Amino acid sequence: MSFALHGSAVAHGIAIGRAHLFSQTTLEVTRYIVLPEQRPAEIQRFEQALHQVTQELEELERQIPLGAPAEMATFLQLHRLILKDEMLARTPKQCIQTQGCNAEWALKQQLDNLIRQFEEMEDPYLRQRRDDIWQVGERVLKALTGQPAPNLPAHHEAADRILVAHDLSPADMVLFKEHPFQSFITDIGGATSHTAILARSLGIPSVVALHHAWQMIREGELLIVDGMAGVVIVNPDNQILAEYRLRQEQWSLERQKLKRLRTTRATTLDGTPIELLANIEMPGDVDAVKKSGARGIGLFRTEFLFMNRSSLPGEEEQFHAYRQVAEALRGLPVTIRTLDIGADKPVEPSGIVSTLNPALGLRAIRYCLAEPQIFLTQIRAILRASHFGQVQMLLPMLSSRSELLQTLTLVEQAKAELTQQAIPFNLHLPIGGMIEVPAAALALPLFLDKLDFLSIGTNDLIQYTLAIDRTDDAVAHLFDPLHPAVLMLIAHTLRTAQKAGKPIAICGEMAGNPTMTRLLLGFGLREFSMHPAHLPEVKQVILKTSLADLQNPVKRMLSTHDPDKLEEILTRLNQQVC
Repeated sequence: MSFALHGSAVAHGIAIGRAHLFSQTTLEVTRYIVLPEQRPAEIQRFEQALHQVTQELEELERQIPLGAPAEMATFLQLHRLILKDEMLARTPKQCIQTQGCNAEWALKQQLDNLIRQFEEMEDPYLRQRRDDIWQVGERVLKALTGQPAPNLPAHHEAADRILVAHDLSPADMVLFKEHPFQSFITDIGGATSHTAILARSLGIPSVVALHHAWQMIREGELLIVDGMAGVVIVNPDNQILAEYRLRQEQWSLERQKLKRLRTTRATTLDGTPIELLANIEMPGDVDAVKKSGARGIGLFRTEFLFMNRSSLPGEEEQFHAYRQVAEALRGLPVTIRTLDIGADKPVEPSGIVSTLNPALGLRAIRYCLAEPQIFLTQIRAILRASHFGQVQMLLPMLSSRSELLQTLTLVEQAKAELTQQAIPFNLHLPIGGMIEVPAAALALPLFLDKLDFLSIGTNDLIQYTLAIDRTDDAVAHLFDPLHPAVLMLIAHTLRTAQKAGKPIAICGEMAGNPTMTRLLLGFGLREFSMHPAHLPEVKQVILKTSLADLQNPVKRMLSTHDPDKLEEILTRLNQQVC
């Protein structure tokens, strides 16, 4: 029987192959009484399971093949840190001692409690870290029960296989690196899950959040994975199969053509140069930036250096990370965003913060100003790195002039300290601000005299403008980049910055969406920053675009409040043959 499953596309492409079910069923855990004299031995059994899993992860880290994405080692290190955290390592032992329950039951109760806490978080990255907690806990449960290792096909058999799993951990991904699966599909996960991140880094089409794929698909069934539409077709008929084979061939040819654009400068048909920059999370992402042909880094999200660890990165660790990126870019711009963390994004894995509206709470620049020592340490590290490249500093989520003035005071303090210590830095480090809050967009002159450049973060700007939590499934469908209020705010911000002579970029998801490229060009945008994988497609649109042809359609869009008409104008705009 042929049927289709719908999920979230996280890595583009089309894969056709036979299903291989990764046996990873949830372990059934029963409770039994452990007598007082038996409890020390039961605690020791739990500790031995922790030790066994730690050794397994260390061995997997040693087995990481050359050329594997740097994220693999990072994720395995994260799982080892989780094993050591008292939430997982100490609390079950206390439960064994005080309640007289067996180790499996104590661990399962603590896992369930932690999962509930993580599921209440609104930030998508932090919420999906519940998967890491469960993956580590499940490995310990398997060690306690003696469950065997996952089933894998022979290397030569994996070439035409599509891996189907309820979930995949970084440790699993290390094993699969040696097995050339065509695609990964999972029941759970999201765009920021580790499975998704690794799939993108491996260039493998992936669909997650399919909910019941593992239960509904049988071993060896023919699958089509559409990584663009987020669809998995099971047992397709001959007509659909032929259509998707053609699409797969066209996709491969298009990818090859786009690679040829790597060294081509992004210039419109009427000769206007456009700057295409890349977004990164870690220093290891620089290789992808170079391969994409990006002209620099428009957004270095530094919070990823702070997350999933038991201690804060010090000045030296941050300095070396920023310097590594600056030197690797060899004179191209590197825009380092200061820490965008807080509220439901605690700097410590165990720091569960309860607040009714995390997105409106103590986050980003507000958090940094509330923790001046953490902020000052980062500012010093960025200043020091500015000696080794074309570094810029970007401040997230500005909403008031006082926030900017307080930040500039800390920058001056850091400069004075470094000067006194004879540590070199760029005295004229450019400082920019992110426009993510409607108040900042509407009152832009408050900031312009103190900032050197601006960057629009469309993800948060849309969320705050429409009062929609895009991570909430109940309202996520209302998240609309084409809402008239959003378009007017973006166009207004671009016009205001350009009149003031301030460089301005967009670094949110809209910048990497090729269907939005001509619209943004028509608004006057000349600098885009995006995930490196999206850059070739955006560049291709730019090379086929004449700015003169955009003026009238864009004016009509800004004067239209009818959603259907907006969609219609945008469609025609993207269908123009230049």
